[in-house]
Amino acid sequence: MEFNHKSVLLEETIESLDIKSDGIYVDGTLGGGGHSLEILKKLGDKGRLIGIDQDGDAIAFASERLKEYEDKTSLVHSNYSNIKSILSELGIDKVDGILLDLGVSSYQLDNAERGFTYREDVTLDMRMDRESTETAQDIVNNYSEQELYRVIRDYGEDRFAKNIAKHIVKARSIKPIETTGELNEIIKAAIPAKVRQTGGHPSKKTFQAIRIELNHELDVLENTLDDMIDLLDSGGRLSVITFHSLEDRIVKEIFKRNMNPCTCPPEFPVCVCGKKSKGKVITRKPIVPSEEELYENKRAKSSKLRVFEHI
Repeated sequence: MEFNHKSVLLEETIESLDIKSDGIYVDGTLGGGGHSLEILKKLGDKGRLIGIDQDGDAIAFASERLKEYEDKTSLVHSNYSNIKSILSELGIDKVDGILLDLGVSSYQLDNAERGFTYREDVTLDMRMDRESTETAQDIVNNYSEQELYRVIRDYGEDRFAKNIAKHIVKARSIKPIETTGELNEIIKAAIPAKVRQTGGHPSKKTFQAIRIELNHELDVLENTLDDMIDLLDSGGRLSVITFHSLEDRIVKEIFKRNMNPCTCPPEFPVCVCGKKSKGKVITRKPIVPSEEELYENKRAKSSKLRVFEHI
């Protein structure tokens, strides 16, 4: 299947990185290589791009797409949480820019066999890294009702989370839930018919929640952003595209903390904690897609771009 993924906020992201022709840049979520290709076009002979993705299909597709620039490209099959050790192995100390385009790629959603979709009846999977042993089936069949409720409430922000969790537990007591179609029917039964007619696909939020939990998406983000800021050279930028309010909140808070790390009580006349600012937030408000982009690519709908510049 063609790795078809329309890069969201493409021009805005490339512009936000303020690319130097001899700089070193990291695309932590390579995907189809759309953002990476635009970065490479701006790099001179001394410039370099490191692309990281935990999806082997993405690495294979991007290496073809970026072939013209292979002399200045290093592609690594890994999770961006390993960025420190990846750069260290490549002999790189500091970089001029890092990009993260979070969430699931169009290819992963559209390729039914990957088990992310609620539009076809396929095996429940949802692994971004196919070498991982745990799948979405493990979550729906093994989590307690309370754990399922927490995941669907927090990561899916679904007001029927309690009822959906209850229905999942009841259904799996009869037989294990193995396919997206089975899970779909269970979710549908847990949501009032009147609500189902209006609010988009009834399974969307629960599927999103299970995917985020399975792939530890929020933990990885929260535990890696500080490292990324530390890896930036002076004037280097970290640009992050989020698609979920919880992701956006994490990015916003960590950027803010790195800009104003002082923990002294407000009544102190001078700072005594000694924590120094690491840079500034470039985006006072997040950058969102234009009307034109939203018209052309519905999946850009909830995307937000935030940018941090290292001192």
